[in-house]
Amino acid sequence: MEMDPDAFEQLVADELDRLPDDMVDGLENVVFVVEDRPEDGSLDLLGLYDGLAVTERGNYGMGELPDRIVVYREPHLAQCADEAELRTEVHTTLVHEIAHYYGIDDAQLHEMGWA
Repeated sequence: MEMDPDAFEQLVADELDRLPDDMVDGLENVVFVVEDRPEDGSLDLLGLYDGLAVTERGNYGMGELPDRIVVYREPHLAQCADEAELRTEVHTTLVHEIAHYYGIDDAQLHEMGWA
């Protein structure tokens, strides 16, 4: 599947807007970023939470750089056949990475059907 970077970024923003308020209202000092690929160039990783989960933040406070949730465009496009499938996969990636912010690990996500 092909989609230019601007259209993909808009799709990610649309899917972020579709998430439940109670999931996103608690996010503090987090930015969402779209990148083409992970640093290693692979097409296996769809997203990444780069930060410290709220469950591990002892003296976290003012002046801290924001955590990042990265959505990778090319891996998503490589794994999806059409826009409907792409929207579903981006939605799942966002939920998965936001869950890491809240301290939910991959094993728990797998049990919940989000891994």
